[in-house]
Amino acid sequence: MDGAHSAGLQLQPLPPTSGATSTSLSSSEGSFSYKENLIGALLAIFGHLVVSIALNLQKYCHIRLAGSKDPRAYFKTKTWWLGLLLLLLGELGVFASYAFAPLSLIVPLSAVSVIASAIIGIIFIKEKWKPKDFVRRYVLSFVGCGLAIVGTYLLVTFAPNSHEKMTGENIARHLVSWPFLLYMLVAIVLFCLLLYFYKERNANSIVVILLLVALLGSMTVVTVKAVSGMLVLSIQGNLQLDYPIFYVMVVCMVATAIYQATFLSEASQIYDSSLIASVGYILSTTAAITAGAIFYLDFLGEEALHICMFALGCLIAFLGVFLITRNRKKAIPFEPYISMDAMPDEGAG
Repeated sequence: MDGAHSAGLQLQPLPPTSGATSTSLSSSEGSFSYKENLIGALLAIFGHLVVSIALNLQKYCHIRLAGSKDPRAYFKTKTWWLGLLLLLLGELGVFASYAFAPLSLIVPLSAVSVIASAIIGIIFIKEKWKPKDFVRRYVLSFVGCGLAIVGTYLLVTFAPNSHEKMTGENIARHLVSWPFLLYMLVAIVLFCLLLYFYKERNANSIVVILLLVALLGSMTVVTVKAVSGMLVLSIQGNLQLDYPIFYVMVVCMVATAIYQATFLSEASQIYDSSLIASVGYILSTTAAITAGAIFYLDFLGEEALHICMFALGCLIAFLGVFLITRNRKKAIPFEPYISMDAMPDEGAG
């Protein structure tokens, strides 16, 4: 009886220890964080891809009308409106992605639009190159696309897993934290110095202009993530729209976006669009990741190896975008990027 009794006792399951419970909770939270990162990354990739298609559709419409005797205005064609709808859909996807994944992951994924534009540009080539000439001419684009894809994979794989709820209290707390206040002080001083040299000293270097854009853009993405996160929480039932900080963020988001567009427009009148795309991507991504790391503490608690691999992914993506844009021809006034001879012979719209 004693042996049977002891055997029965040995067969009884042991209660879970606190260590096992915390391990299982940590595992489930890690799995949830990874899923959120994946959802955010897929939304961003989808959004940037659709935006690239939309812009090329609208460019297609403008070129068709410019090269034909069609008297219609561009906004009266179905092609242009389809491009606009796709543009809104893509921007909505990118906007929503900020609510699910860390800012440091979403921002570098704008490389997807550069990859997509390069592929679309190669498809609509006017000349019929011999295979040897084609490879020699576009080898940099192919290498750049490959590097950008590898960099994007590393970014998604080793992205930080910070998933703080975007409540009004949390955002207000981050807004008055001393690291962010110090960052804001440095950013404002640097912005004022750059603006002084740009406006008063005619220092219209592309680096100066795009640094102004990058500093504004770093604040734009910080506010976009706050607004997007608060909207998603409100839709889920945790109302955040009654917090004044939400409207402060909306105003900052709109204002910084408008000034960004102004400086980009000025840069496009002086420099080639491909140069603006590559330098702008590198500077804006670096500034945005820095702002996200300081405001949202994206890399707090992350392993050093993960941070290094994430930084490597950024550098590879930077190099890829640089090679893609470097291979583009310098724009000639009124010469379409997509040649008319390559277009299908059908009416616009």
